[in-house]
Amino acid sequence: MAASGGHAALMDEVYRGQRHIYDFTRKYYLFGRDTLIAGLAARPGMRVLEVACGTGRNLAKVGKAWPGVRLFGLDISAEMLKSARAALGNEARLGQGDACAFDAADLLGEPAFERILLSYSLSMIPDWQGALDHAAGQLAPGGSLHVVDFGDLQGLPGPFQTLLRGWLAKFHVEPRTALPEAAARIAAARGLSLASTRGPLGYYQLHVLSAR
Repeated sequence: MAASGGHAALMDEVYRGQRHIYDFTRKYYLFGRDTLIAGLAARPGMRVLEVACGTGRNLAKVGKAWPGVRLFGLDISAEMLKSARAALGNEARLGQGDACAFDAADLLGEPAFERILLSYSLSMIPDWQGALDHAAGQLAPGGSLHVVDFGDLQGLPGPFQTLLRGWLAKFHVEPRTALPEAAARIAAARGLSLASTRGPLGYYQLHVLSAR
């Protein structure tokens, strides 16, 4: 719990001021999020959870793209949840929790979800592989886990790569180049199918782990 508490405090420090301009600034370099949402293929009544939901931007777009779904979100940062609650109101059930260890039934009143999202969050979570595996464990039968995050960036010019990595590091963000292998390992261990996409120039990566 100490590690979790320390990370929560760090995220609150990072986003206490940033949360007010987060969505405006991030739209210029968090690519692939809308592609992920468009691929959810969610139906009315489905439970859709975003782990590390931040300002609630994605959940609001999910609600518009897939009317009738039930929205849920959790974040470790109380500061970000302030923005999410203001944006979503009664449209979603939100809770504060650790992506690596949350109890879905206790925190959100549901034991499992038909769709789960991890959007540009694994690159900020210290135990990101634990978070990915824990999210996969919350899938309902026939459900799917949708993940988008920074890719290997190898298609970008070298100087731009260096500048981008330096900028991301200021926000405690580290691209997870081992994510494809981790997703494959977790999918195999949990009996899930895996579909992966490499975004243009390797800027982002998108993975869908689906329960049979």
